[in-house]
Amino acid sequence: MTVGQLVDEMKLCGVLGAGRLAKAVDVFTEMLSDESYTVFLSLAGPMVPGGLRKVISELIANNHVDVIVTNGANVVHDIIEAIGKRHLIGSSNAEDTLLRNLGRGRIRDIYIPQEAFEALENKLFEIFDSIPKQERTKLSVGNLLNKIGRHLKDEESILYQASINKTPIFSPGILDSMLGLHIWTYSQLKPISIDLMADMQQFSDIIYKSDKTGVIILGGGLPKHFVLGANILREGVDAAVQITLDRPEAGSLSGAPLEEGVSWKKVKKDDKLVTVIGDAIILFPIVVAASLEKLEKNS
Repeated sequence: MTVGQLVDEMKLCGVLGAGRLAKAVDVFTEMLSDESYTVFLSLAGPMVPGGLRKVISELIANNHVDVIVTNGANVVHDIIEAIGKRHLIGSSNAEDTLLRNLGRGRIRDIYIPQEAFEALENKLFEIFDSIPKQERTKLSVGNLLNKIGRHLKDEESILYQASINKTPIFSPGILDSMLGLHIWTYSQLKPISIDLMADMQQFSDIIYKSDKTGVIILGGGLPKHFVLGANILREGVDAAVQITLDRPEAGSLSGAPLEEGVSWKKVKKDDKLVTVIGDAIILFPIVVAASLEKLEKNS
């Protein structure tokens, strides 16, 4: 049984998580097969250190997604892998004081050596130095990420694939990351500045030019809000899939079902919306594998 066949059986079941996962595959497959869609991929949470880096970079390489919106952390961890540093399998029951003394940070059961962030700073400063001084002021975040991507020679890198495939990457909360801290540190030594309005202009231009917009949301947070909020400019997205572990009761957007966005004109209607409750690191590869299988069968 292939992944696609397994999802077909879930569709026949049609209820609860199995039914929602099958609907997510159908919605994503429609986005992939209909060229009138501009497909946005929204990333929050530790998607890169959690193992989705190659899945995402291959989606970019094969032109299955058109725009990436991510938190700053996934950008940071992508660069760390691209410069040869590695995330390590650890334990969620670790003694954190011991890890601190060993120079390792922890994300649940993932360890990151502190030396990786020293290497990150050195690489970023090298890249910033390579940008002509007159081009280092009022940089859009997207432009800066494109320049960084061009300096990474790792084909599994999200930034690298985005740069060579001209796929825009937006990170509206970039300052809330180690990359943001290194940009600020560099600015204390040499001229560099970020223009967030330039990103918003480019993002809105993409939205206005789109016949249809489809969104895949992994997690929630700022990237989700940025994508859905900007789509108010066109009365909302046409289709969306959200995979999240967050709860709706507290009123957080991260846990809000996509149908809630209809009232805000963030989404147009609820027949092409599906929220799947679960771990995106587990579920998203299933959605991708099944959708690509259906796409191949229908081609």
